[in-house]
Amino acid sequence: MTPPTTPAPRLFIDADACPVKDEVYRVAERYGLQVFVVSNGWINTRRATWIEQVVVDAGPDIADDWIAERAVTGDIVITSDIPLADRCLKAGAQALKPNGQAFSPDSIGSALAGRLVGEHMRSMGLPTSGPPPFGPADRSRFLQALDTAVVRARRSLP
Repeated sequence: MTPPTTPAPRLFIDADACPVKDEVYRVAERYGLQVFVVSNGWINTRRATWIEQVVVDAGPDIADDWIAERAVTGDIVITSDIPLADRCLKAGAQALKPNGQAFSPDSIGSALAGRLVGEHMRSMGLPTSGPPPFGPADRSRFLQALDTAVVRARRSLP
């Protein structure tokens, strides 16, 4: 495949615990998009001219900062990290969870609030549940949501 001919949309993967990297690669290859795989350590990444592996220093939010400083209107960020999604939305990028759920300006406030409530409950020693198990239906929803996001991003570009 040849490198992308258009600067956007670009895809940014918050990759340390992302279960849908292969799905992102398939969609990116189909549309000819640049992918940035950002992590705090080396991970096995598909080799292609349009995939760039970015290994940042270890530390809290270093990978998130790298993504948030670069994601702009027309870009798509794949992350489960709610504060990162908020920063990317504010920069004009789209943000998707690996299960296909899109973050939006209308939903991000309640997601941030829910995250704070969960943190508070855990700090008090109360049990909280983690995310539900990731399954094939989540993978399918993600592929559909990413395809929709790419089409939306392309329409928003000049």
